Amino acid sequence: MAVDRTPVLKRCRQLGIDPVVMGINKTSNREPQRRRRQQSEYGVQLKEKQKAKFIYGVLEDQFHKYYDLAKKRPGITGDNLMSILECRLDNVVFRLGFARTRKEARQMVTHGHICVNGRRVDIPSFRVRPGELVSVAPKAKELLVVKSALVSNERVQVPAWLEIDIEKLQGSVLSLPTRDQIDLDINEQLIVELYSK
Repeated sequence: MAVDRTPVLKRCRQLGIDPVVMGINKTSNREPQRRRRQQSEYGVQLKEKQKAKFIYGVLEDQFHKYYDLAKKRPGITGDNLMSILECRLDNVVFRLGFARTRKEARQMVTHGHICVNGRRVDIPSFRVRPGELVSVAPKAKELLVVKSALVSNERVQVPAWLEIDIEKLQGSVLSLPTRDQIDLDINEQLIVELYSK
């Protein structure tokens, strides 16, 4: 399995991403890397795709499959792509506040600490649908990782398309997220233009 081992802060600086988006409160003293010459149209589109892939922790083949799926759905392809990425189980766990970062959420899912509708799911790319209940497995409720994530994420607001019950450590998906409910600084139209060439 391919793994991107680039340091997170270095990659954030390269792509111009605020580390807080990745769930890291540490700020970098360095400024984002600046290019000496103007980037081409292709370079701008590629950087936007790399930014989306890095934020969600998705590799190229899977990202391209998500694009193909978004293209087949009715509606705007870019909005569909962002909705598909947001509905990944590891992202939903992160958005509910059960993990501090998406990587931590991915590890929790992989280790079997997350249940969907009462059944244990260990696939981070599992797409959660509206009406499904995402909860922490009974044996994992006492894990220090979950408790520390809940404490550190108390100030984080859960998106409107999700609902959380902190006492039961569970949340439900109310609807598919719309583009205006996704607070990431990604221009998905550039990604669509890149793939449609």
